[in-house]
Amino acid sequence: MDNKNVIISNKTNLKTFFFKWEWILLVLFIIINIVNSFISPYYLNVNQLLDATMTFLDKAFIVFPMIFILILGDIDISVGSIVALSSVIMAVLYNFGVPMLAAIIIGLLVGTFCGFLNGFLITKFNLSSIIVTLSTMILYRGIAYIILKDQAAGNFPHWYSFLGWGYIGGIPFILIIFTIFAITFGLLLHKTTFGRYVYAIGNNIKAARFSGIKVDNIKIIVFTLAGFMSAITALFLTSKMGSTRPNVALGYELDVITMAVFGGVSTAGGKGGIIGPIISIFTIGLLRYGLGLINTPAPTMLVIVGFLLILAVLITNFKK
Repeated sequence: MDNKNVIISNKTNLKTFFFKWEWILLVLFIIINIVNSFISPYYLNVNQLLDATMTFLDKAFIVFPMIFILILGDIDISVGSIVALSSVIMAVLYNFGVPMLAAIIIGLLVGTFCGFLNGFLITKFNLSSIIVTLSTMILYRGIAYIILKDQAAGNFPHWYSFLGWGYIGGIPFILIIFTIFAITFGLLLHKTTFGRYVYAIGNNIKAARFSGIKVDNIKIIVFTLAGFMSAITALFLTSKMGSTRPNVALGYELDVITMAVFGGVSTAGGKGGIIGPIISIFTIGLLRYGLGLINTPAPTMLVIVGFLLILAVLITNFKK
């Protein structure tokens, strides 16, 4: 009986391992790349695939803190507006004569403060995260419009374009920075006490409080990180475009949440990891790139991505 139990246990462990959502997502990623290679003969080109990452990795920086927020059982729909506000303030300051490096630092500080304000309002006044971030989404975007109205600001120094379009050893600079942040947030989530506290809060916030976990402090830190990473996105997005307007990054919050949820992060809190969303980022990004090679209309791309998200939810529920 003991041997039979061991065999059954091993089979169950193997089945659980290979039917993890990350493996299913990886298979889907491979299938999409195979299909894209048949759709366009120009798809499977290493240099072009590396270049393609520059078209979608700017918003991917926000996915990392969004994973933490969703695991906490919260949500942040103000990140796109934080990107816009950070970008506008940075550009306007530079056009007013502030050195570009100083303008970048101020832009990062603005984004970080916006994230901190979200966390502060949510925790200190015990408010719903969706209500607070919906309000600040309107507020931050409104401030950007007040500052710049409906105009564009640009004329950045030549070296600034390196952030969005530069290479180091043939590898896009943005891909290198993305990898560094991926490793950092992965270690923070899976290998530190802070990460364990995030999971504990998402699973049962009352039990976490009774266990002595400083829930409010952790939430403030996580939302502040979301603001900071939104400002990082603003740096790369503005560098790519060469200018900015108050309406940049519209819909980024939905894209970011989609990438996280499609990567297996539960919107109910307490579940998710870093690997799934990373695979999700490249799956959705390269899918759009491949469809773009055959001039697929943007609405059609939205339908396909929406279908994949529904598929992810259905498969996850079917597994349960």
